[in-house]
Amino acid sequence: MQPRNMSMSGVVDLAAVKAAGEAKAKAEQARAEAARQGGGGAVSPASLVIDTDEAGFERDVLQRSTEVPVVIDFWAEWCEPCKQLSPLLDRLAHEYNGRFVLAKIDVDANQMLMQQFGVQGIPAVFAVVAGQALPLFQGAAPEAQIRQTLDQLVQVAEERFGLTGLAVDADGGAAPQDEAPVAGPHDGLLGAAMDALDAGDFDGAVQAYRNVLADDPGNTEAELGLAQAELLGRVAGMDAGAVRKAAADSPADVTAQIAAADLDLVGGHVEDAFGRLVETVRRTAGADRDAARVRLLELFEVVGSDDPRVTAARQALARVLF
Repeated sequence: MQPRNMSMSGVVDLAAVKAAGEAKAKAEQARAEAARQGGGGAVSPASLVIDTDEAGFERDVLQRSTEVPVVIDFWAEWCEPCKQLSPLLDRLAHEYNGRFVLAKIDVDANQMLMQQFGVQGIPAVFAVVAGQALPLFQGAAPEAQIRQTLDQLVQVAEERFGLTGLAVDADGGAAPQDEAPVAGPHDGLLGAAMDALDAGDFDGAVQAYRNVLADDPGNTEAELGLAQAELLGRVAGMDAGAVRKAAADSPADVTAQIAAADLDLVGGHVEDAFGRLVETVRRTAGADRDAARVRLLELFEVVGSDDPRVTAARQALARVLF
């Protein structure tokens, strides 16, 4: 399960670590504001399930997702499987008791949102966490599978974005579970890395992430940040037109294909980047093949191992290698 940016422009944001840090800050601000207002920003248990539309999407989903994961149920009145899935999601939203909020979107009345998320059929279920969209599943899945998916969503929201959900009380109010999250031992370095990304100092961001990993080799946030910072640093000085022309003119030039794949990924053309490198691996040998393979594995790290596009590309890579 790997996030992708779902701003209304549809641009893929590779700085997911930066988004995670911003989401944590926004969540803390929301908690502080709710405390100052005596819980004025709290929701009732009934508000754990909401109907939203294109006009309310920014408020109901994107802004709310900085505080709690928002699961989106794309449905329509004529959809028979939706009539089975939607009540189940409603029940689970209340059972999870504030660990996520369910937003229901009627696709007939909200075609733009349907297109924005790339919905091919309904029912379709997505999540938005800190403004990042996560495809969950399509169709009326079994309850056990849905629970497993929701558990994974909650885990990702907590571990990667610091969102612990809402604690719903018996009186109908809700307040964030953690008033003041304890700072992690590497928050300073991770914050410095995000600041460097903001400033376009990719070398500085790379070094900051490496400093974290030197002390904590298993830090997933730093691993993801490092892969992204290295990618952004590689493409920062590229002449995109020249790189793409070189790749088109010289299909056998491995260096040109690798550079073009980097540009593909930064531009949000994930399948194109993966396909280009898989094809390069297929038609090369020796050091050239290894260079293309290694870069492909690096790009897998940027996108995330749980992304279905990575899974498909890994299978394609295995076929050309073996």
